[in-house]
Amino acid sequence: MLKVLVMVSGGGTNLQAIIDGVENGMITNTEIVGVISNNKNAYALERARKHGIPAKCISPKAFENRDLFNEKLLEEVHAFHPDLIVLAGFLVVIPPAMIAAYRNRMINVHPSLIPSFCGTGYYGLKVHEAALARGVKVAGATVHFVDEGTDTGPIILQKAVEVRQGDTPEVLQRRVMEQAEWKIVPEAIDLIANGKVKVENGKTIIER
Repeated sequence: MLKVLVMVSGGGTNLQAIIDGVENGMITNTEIVGVISNNKNAYALERARKHGIPAKCISPKAFENRDLFNEKLLEEVHAFHPDLIVLAGFLVVIPPAMIAAYRNRMINVHPSLIPSFCGTGYYGLKVHEAALARGVKVAGATVHFVDEGTDTGPIILQKAVEVRQGDTPEVLQRRVMEQAEWKIVPEAIDLIANGKVKVENGKTIIER
């Protein structure tokens, strides 16, 4: 049974997709052991509690400096004994010690087709604003393993989404979530839970 810890800063729509996937059998061999947020007002914490999932807030604001926060965050993460960490809109820089401890066991969802519109400064609506400003015809989302770079780890799954005439960043964001993120995040977790993903030479190999 794959023990999954989800980390999230906001509303938790991807968290909900994971919860639904586990409950409806789309994600197999998986248990969500906890949810951590850096934001005490994140609706994601409420979503977790409604489903009986342990939920904690660990905010950088509660600590004198970033090093103390990073230390506490890693301690709390370890306490859940996760096999896999899912960053589902977690807007905090992941400490290097945590990346090292969970190498190829931590995944992130990014709302673009990497390597487009990714890296420092590209998050949330900013990604969709940039895509529309560039005039792309196809957007999408990517699930990838986390490494020391920003959106640079081995790619697991990608899904393309059509950009339509008259799209606003908000409309495009919603379509990318519904048609890509909420599908490929559960799929990636299910593949990992069933031993179908491995990393070789910085790239993923997926067995179907």
